Amino acid sequence: MTPGQVRLALAAALVLLLEGLSRFGFIDRFAMIPPSEILWHLGKILIVGEMWPAIVKTLTNVAVACVAAIVVGVILGTLIHAWRSLRETLDPLFAAYYAIPVYAFYPLFIVIFGLGDFPQVLIGFMLGLVAVIVNTLNGLDRVPRVLLKTARIQRLGPLATALKVTLPYAVPYIFTGIKLAVAYSFIGVIGAELIMSRTGLGYEIGYAYNNFDNAVMYPLIVFVLTVAATVNTMFFLWEKKMLARRRK
Repeated sequence: MTPGQVRLALAAALVLLLEGLSRFGFIDRFAMIPPSEILWHLGKILIVGEMWPAIVKTLTNVAVACVAAIVVGVILGTLIHAWRSLRETLDPLFAAYYAIPVYAFYPLFIVIFGLGDFPQVLIGFMLGLVAVIVNTLNGLDRVPRVLLKTARIQRLGPLATALKVTLPYAVPYIFTGIKLAVAYSFIGVIGAELIMSRTGLGYEIGYAYNNFDNAVMYPLIVFVLTVAATVNTMFFLWEKKMLARRRK
């Protein structure tokens, strides 16, 4: 069996185990409904369409946060790598960044930017940004010197060297940062909606939780996990295709 088939088999086994435990009463329905019912309620939610405004809002904010984190992260990573003293100054901060409770700044962002979507996007952006920067730096650190010498011989400027030599070589590491940015953007946006928003998937999940509405809470959680996993799988397959082309 391939690794993908093994992962799929393990996921299916876990779902079947939860289904059995739920059906035979080992897991109280008050705590969790069976996976088959979760899927049925999810289909009903998507068909009825009442949640679509919340879904569109959340996915739009996640996409904006993720794209901004990727673009800004790659640019900043490239600039920081070229400026050695700045790199040495920021490296300890990058190492400790995720120990900082980013959500603690959310009330401040609301005071500054208001109650709109921007504070939620900013949280997702902040969580994804450093992952992209760090992985871009890791990739650029591994560019062979012979490629840099070749770029100088060809009289390429800093921008041309980055676009044609160093960044293409660092693509596998940048893709790792992109996949992390996707996950962190989902976490940031939905977490922010869960805390203080009045709309979005995070708010709907929190509202269902507070009202013990498992028929809404679990399907929405499964929907978020499915979308995030699908996007990351697409990036993984794209990365695999690029690496295979590079080996030829």
